[in-house]
Amino acid sequence: MERLIELIRTLNDWLNRFAWGPATIFLLALAGLLFSVGTGFFQLHRWKTWLAATLGAALKGGQSGDGKGISAFQSACTALAATLGTGNIAGVATALAAGGPGAIFWMWLSALLGTMTAYAENVLAGLYRGKNSRGEPVGGAMFYIEQGLHSRALAVLFAFFCTLGSLGMGNMAQANSIASGMQDSFGVPPLVTGLVVAGAIAFTIVGGIKRVGRVTEKIVPVMAIGYTVGAVAIIAANWRSLPAVTALIFEEAFSVRAGLGGAAGYGVARALRVGVARGVCSNEAGLGSSVMANSASGGTPVGQGMWGIFEVAVDTLFMCTLTGFSILCSGAYDPARYAAALGTPGFDALPNGAALTSNAFRQVFGPFGGAFVAVSLVLFAFSTLLGWSFYGAQAVEYLWGPRACGIYKAVFVVVIVIGCVAKLELVWQISDTFNGLMALPNLLAILWLSPKVFRETKKAFAKRKK
Repeated sequence: MERLIELIRTLNDWLNRFAWGPATIFLLALAGLLFSVGTGFFQLHRWKTWLAATLGAALKGGQSGDGKGISAFQSACTALAATLGTGNIAGVATALAAGGPGAIFWMWLSALLGTMTAYAENVLAGLYRGKNSRGEPVGGAMFYIEQGLHSRALAVLFAFFCTLGSLGMGNMAQANSIASGMQDSFGVPPLVTGLVVAGAIAFTIVGGIKRVGRVTEKIVPVMAIGYTVGAVAIIAANWRSLPAVTALIFEEAFSVRAGLGGAAGYGVARALRVGVARGVCSNEAGLGSSVMANSASGGTPVGQGMWGIFEVAVDTLFMCTLTGFSILCSGAYDPARYAAALGTPGFDALPNGAALTSNAFRQVFGPFGGAFVAVSLVLFAFSTLLGWSFYGAQAVEYLWGPRACGIYKAVFVVVIVIGCVAKLELVWQISDTFNGLMALPNLLAILWLSPKVFRETKKAFAKRKK
């Protein structure tokens, strides 16, 4: 068994260097810059517009479904369910441990640009979509790759990687973090957690996208607000450390050495790579995955695009930032200690993932803090499992037809149990690899189809002026 795990690790290391090599980082940056500049930094100068069209409309009860699909708010909650996962709790902690405080800065930058990458993906998904055998609207990167680029082969490649990604980042990583949090706080064996979570997910996903939408629209707002209150309380209790923490993030983002006690720093390249990878892992901008949920609402292309901006902003610029500052302000994370242990056997003994975030919450809430994080993990990860089960099913249906979805859902449930008992570091590494492999065909497609995004945006706002 150990030899098999080592073989998987070696193979994944090779694939990961390819998936998250300079080409992927360059394409992510290029796409974010292109769509930001090409729309006049829409995410900044039209922030009132997209906020009113998304959150504002949802609060007013607008944008209901047409009876065949789901409402725009339900689709956004399903997309947020997939993005607001353990990446916001355990993933940020893992990024700090592996990439240092500077990784937070690169998460911010990738998210700021990523808002417009997500916008472009959703606009294209709104332009190129169809209906499934049940008459429900469907869309995704595979549709705009095939219909826009006229490349069935590249669309199949994306759908295949999406299927793998749904079992990696969308499944194993989430399940592993739930098991870690439950074991750390309540002493629940990972196998028991896996079996319980797998049963709950199986019960929910048999109802299709409508049941998933109904569940996520109830879970997502509650879990987001609850976790926000807890994280803000930690930051408020340690508000005096905010200036030092902020300075440390910027210092380590560009410094080769940490300068703390003479300990070797993580380096700009590692901080950038880990920060971008974890940022994309969390908000999915550039992966082409979340557009599947937004397409299920049947909204307008530009309206769908604005939901993409909102989802990335909430996920990374807000939620991930809260977790990062909570850990750094609380003192649960010691940069010099983690830097010195990186690459040594002692690194695995340091608190990582959900355990590190739990330590930050315990600093203010005591034993209740660990329980709070564990419950938050269960809700966040459960919702993410639901969202990604839908993405994977869409990809499988595209590849092999609707009959294959039942088999896929059964595999998805089994993989939850495997993810709960697997090692944290290897799970996240595999997830990062699948993300990168998904991103490559999607980024090539949206860059090639960028003129259509600009034309659709210009046309939509020309109508508003009349």
